[in-house]
Amino acid sequence: MREYYTQMEAAKKGIVTPEMEIVAAKENMGVDKLMKLVACGQVAIPANINHTSLSPEGIGSGLKTKINVNLGISGDCKDYSVEMQKVDMAIKFGVEAIMDLSNYGKTNTFRQQLIEKSPAMIGTVPMYDAIGYLDKDLLEISAKDFLKVVEAHAKEGVDFMTIHAGINKRAVEAFKREGRRMNIVSRGGSLLFAWMEMTGNENPFYEFYDDVLEILREYDVTISLGDALRPGCIDDSSDAGQIAELIELGNLTKRAWEKDVQVMVEGPGHMAMNEIAANMVMQKRICHNAPFYVLGPLVTDIAPGYDHITSAIGGAIAAANGADFLCYVTPAEHLRLPDINDVKEGIVASRIAAHAADIAKGIPGARDIDNKMSDARHKVDWEEMFSLAIDGEKAREYFESTPPKDRHTCSMCGKMCAVRTTNMILEGKKVEFCTEK
Repeated sequence: MREYYTQMEAAKKGIVTPEMEIVAAKENMGVDKLMKLVACGQVAIPANINHTSLSPEGIGSGLKTKINVNLGISGDCKDYSVEMQKVDMAIKFGVEAIMDLSNYGKTNTFRQQLIEKSPAMIGTVPMYDAIGYLDKDLLEISAKDFLKVVEAHAKEGVDFMTIHAGINKRAVEAFKREGRRMNIVSRGGSLLFAWMEMTGNENPFYEFYDDVLEILREYDVTISLGDALRPGCIDDSSDAGQIAELIELGNLTKRAWEKDVQVMVEGPGHMAMNEIAANMVMQKRICHNAPFYVLGPLVTDIAPGYDHITSAIGGAIAAANGADFLCYVTPAEHLRLPDINDVKEGIVASRIAAHAADIAKGIPGARDIDNKMSDARHKVDWEEMFSLAIDGEKAREYFESTPPKDRHTCSMCGKMCAVRTTNMILEGKKVEFCTEK
């Protein structure tokens, strides 16, 4: 018999948890209002009972847009020390979530170290880990075997898991009937699709969904309903496969809430800018206003090496129109496993997108730091500007690389700086250039 309530269960009973109090303070929101949002599923607070180093965060309606950083080893890049450097980078920049997507060998040692260390939420995709954890080839894995991996991750302290439960036989039929330019680009989705096609069986995460929910409820793990049929190019966006799966995810959302399991729903992918807003509205409608977690969307397919930018453009539009959680994309997307510099670039790009969206959404206090930056620029106070910048170290490095003679300007405008000129005139001073030394 459990001795505690899940966050959703507590909220439904009118019980304020310590995690709710922390999130309410972070969001400048009344705890009673937050509790009601958690109770109805519009806000999730992913907080596994075994993640003792966690600094809880809320994801959902009326809250600041959160970002996630992906990391983890592969068969070609197996250095866990490098991945831990990426963890340090993510924590330094204050990201709210880290997903360990390791897909090679026995991954639990790194994951346990990550959970012990990280104040950020930890997410995983058990499907990635199944082959290494079970030491079986795909065709040899049984439906119940997949659930063993879910339970192992839950016991370790993972706060949220991507479970591709929506790619059932109905959704696969729609995908195959419609056809696609890029087919399936979700790694977990492709593995499940292959397993279903080779065995002739239903998706085990769909068929045994109630069993999955029981495991997640036991440890208060939030289910992140994966979009196995997300578009992998802009030509495939908003197609029958994507929408068919989304309809299934809406039903699975309600079933999870009935079991007091918190839900996030994952979304595209690649998508032209003009489709993004409509997709956000459609997802919120079909999935009952559950928090929406998007990868990008990437707004063009021709910028390898710069996909942190294509993603930030799409992410800002998505979040301004209802998305709650942005998965970062690095410059290495589609090319290789990201290095530490790629991770930094991806984090900063996502931070910019999330903050810009919060301003657009009118999140209380979102503009405050921008106003402080404007005040610092008005005073030409460089130290204050560096302290307020998302990446103050880079800002300082750029400024100092070509230092001006006068610290009240920068090397672009020099003494013709508009701010300096206007300030001097308003102070009753005379502006001269030819006579100034």
